Amino acid sequence: MIKKREKTPIDMVHGPLLPNIIRFAIPLMLTGVLQLLFNACDMIVVGQFSGSEPLAAVGSTTSLTNLLVNAFMGLSVGVNVLAAHSLGSGDREWTEKVVHTAVTMSLICGAILAVLGVSVCRLCLVAMDTPPEVLDLAVLYMRIFFCGMPVVMLYNFGAALLRAQGNTKQPLIYLSIAGVINVALNLVLVIVFHLSVAGVAIATIVSQAISAVLVLRFLSRQDGPCKLTFQKLRLDFGVVKKTFQIGIPASFNSIMFSFSNIQIQSAINSFGASAMAGSAAAANLEGFIYLSANSLHQAAINFTGQNAGAGHNERIPKVTVACCSVSALVAFFMGTAVYLFGESLLGLYTETASDVAFGMTRLQIIALTYFLCGIMDTMVGVLRGMGYAMVPTIISVVGVCGFRILWLVTIFAWYPTVEVLFLSYPVSWVLTALAQFVSYVFIRRKYFPIQKSSA
Repeated sequence: MIKKREKTPIDMVHGPLLPNIIRFAIPLMLTGVLQLLFNACDMIVVGQFSGSEPLAAVGSTTSLTNLLVNAFMGLSVGVNVLAAHSLGSGDREWTEKVVHTAVTMSLICGAILAVLGVSVCRLCLVAMDTPPEVLDLAVLYMRIFFCGMPVVMLYNFGAALLRAQGNTKQPLIYLSIAGVINVALNLVLVIVFHLSVAGVAIATIVSQAISAVLVLRFLSRQDGPCKLTFQKLRLDFGVVKKTFQIGIPASFNSIMFSFSNIQIQSAINSFGASAMAGSAAAANLEGFIYLSANSLHQAAINFTGQNAGAGHNERIPKVTVACCSVSALVAFFMGTAVYLFGESLLGLYTETASDVAFGMTRLQIIALTYFLCGIMDTMVGVLRGMGYAMVPTIISVVGVCGFRILWLVTIFAWYPTVEVLFLSYPVSWVLTALAQFVSYVFIRRKYFPIQKSSA
C-alpha cells in the first residue's frame, strides 16, 4: 500500500525548487542573523560597559563551548534527516516515534552536557593558555552558560523537527521574542547590577529557556504526525540507533572542527589579550555570514532528505545546484559588506585601536573568502540528506581539521604571523569542497540513479 504524504508548510518534493528553497532559507537566514545580533549584543554590552578583559573572556570561550555543545548537537542533524525521510515517504507511525524520541533525547543530552561543561571548563581553558587576567571570568561565564544546556538542547532538537516539516518561520518568531528579552536582560544585569560576564550568561540562558518553551508549545498544539504529546515521551531504540548512525558522524565532524579551532584559538592567545578581543569581535561578525550561508546547508538536508524519501532522485542534482549557488552568493555579498564596513562594525565591540586592527586582518582573509565555506557546507548537507553521514565526516575531518592542524605545526610554525594563521581557513575550504563534490557525484550515480522516462 502506498503511504500518503502529509502536507507540510513548504512542498519540497513537487513544483519549482528554487522559489521553495528561498522561502525555506530566508527565515533561517533571518533567524541566524537575529541570533548573532543578540549574541553580538552580549559582547557589545560586556565590552563597552565592563571592559576589554571581560570581552576577551567571553570571546575566548567560544571555541571550547562549541566543542562541547557540538558533541551532542550533531544528533539533532540525525533527527532532522530521519524526520525529513519519514515525512517524504509518508510514514506517519515512524514520524511520531522520531518526534517523541527526539524531545526525550534532547533532555538527556542537555543534562549530560551541563555536568560535563561545568566540570571540565577550567581545566580546558588552562590547557588553551587562556591568560590569567581573563581565566576566572571565562570560567564563571562557561559554568553559568552550561547550567542551561537542557533548554538549549530542547530548542535545537525542536527546531530540527520544525525544519523537517518545512516550517522555518516559527523558530524565527520565537527567537525574536527570546532575543528581545535577552538584550533587555543584558542591559539590566550588566549596566544596572554590574554583573559583567555573569549577567551576560544569565541573560542567554533565560532567553534560551523561553525559546524552548515556545517551540515545545507549538509542537504540542499542531496536528499531524509531528504533534508532540508529553505522555508519549520515551526513547524508541530503533529511532535512537538510526539517529546515532547519522548524528554521531555529524557530531564528530563538529567536534573536530571545534578542536581545530581550539588549536587556532590557542595560537591567537599567544598574541595577547588585544589579539583575543579583536579576533573575538571579528569572529562574531563572521558568524553572520556563516549562519546565513548555513541556512542553505539546512535547506539541502531537508530538500534532499524529503526527495530521497519520496524516491524523486531526479530532483537531487537540482537541489544541489540551487543550494550551492544561493549559498555562495549570500556568503560572497555578506562577506564583502562585512569587510567594507569592518572598522565601524568592530568599533561597536571595542574602541581599542589594536583590537580593531587585528580584527580587520582576520576579516580581510576569512570574511572575503567565506563563500568557499558556504559551498563546502552545502555539499555536506546534500550528502547527509541522502543518508550518507560518514562520508562527509571523514572528508571534513581530514580536509579541514587535519589540514589546519598540519598547517599550524608546519607553515605557521615557520612563518608565525596572524596572516599565515588565518590563511588556513580558505585553503582548507577549497580542498574540502572539491573532495565533497567528488564523493557526491559517486554516491548519487551509484545509489540514486535517475530513471529515464520511456518514450
